[in-house]
Amino acid sequence: MRISRLTPCAAALAAAALFLVPVSASAGQQRAAAPAAGSASTAASAVDAYYATAEGKTGAALKTALHTIIKTQSKVTYDGVWNALKVTDQDPANPNNVILVYSGRSQSKSSNGGGVNDWNREHVWAKSHGDFGTATGPGTDLHHLRPEDVTVNSTRGNKDFDKGGSPVSEAPGSFTDSDSFEPRDAVKGDVARMLLYMAVRYDGGDGFADLEMNDKVNNGSAPAIGRISVLKQWNLQDPPDAFEQRRNQVIYDTYQHNRNPFIDHPEWVNSIW
Repeated sequence: MRISRLTPCAAALAAAALFLVPVSASAGQQRAAAPAAGSASTAASAVDAYYATAEGKTGAALKTALHTIIKTQSKVTYDGVWNALKVTDQDPANPNNVILVYSGRSQSKSSNGGGVNDWNREHVWAKSHGDFGTATGPGTDLHHLRPEDVTVNSTRGNKDFDKGGSPVSEAPGSFTDSDSFEPRDAVKGDVARMLLYMAVRYDGGDGFADLEMNDKVNNGSAPAIGRISVLKQWNLQDPPDAFEQRRNQVIYDTYQHNRNPFIDHPEWVNSIW
């Protein structure tokens, strides 16, 4: 494949993947990997090849092509998500901790559970939006599951995403009101790209609801989340960083063996929506 088609974000992801490689699905640690000559270009070619059938497409045709690519995946059990998040969301500065998505706090991996100061499994695409619960599939898809403080997770609930509201205790820079949640600036793009992944991956063809984006809040149990206009802004405002890129690579290499295309190609967001 032609490496020239790879975006800078995808090229950086491929290069970063050479240095942080998970030992195993349960180890929760990474080991340094010494890159061989030409290995960066090989990794870039592999990412490029993954999206080969989507090249040159736009709009609905691109969405369909990406769905066909990313629907081929391994699945994680809901119990398995605990250990997976300890690897995917490991604090780069402290291998004993994870980073909480909305709070931004570094917290011990072992403090997961249901206590008020524990961290638990946040469904960024709220599981009630489509009523998929914790079923293996959308309910356990690591591309939208993140560690979060139990109290903050409860505050977010199943609200859609929008701007404004009152500050969220224990999540500096996040805001909420009666019908929406606004995450801190550093993960606004992460949230957008996780939701857009879900809308492409789950189209109603595998026994689950057809998840879609719209431009409203108060979606309730409908298989929809908004606001797409705000999420598109966040995708541009907060492009993929090294943490998000590494996370995508770990999920691909170790767990699900599929990728979030909007981390590799954030420009595809505006092409589809």
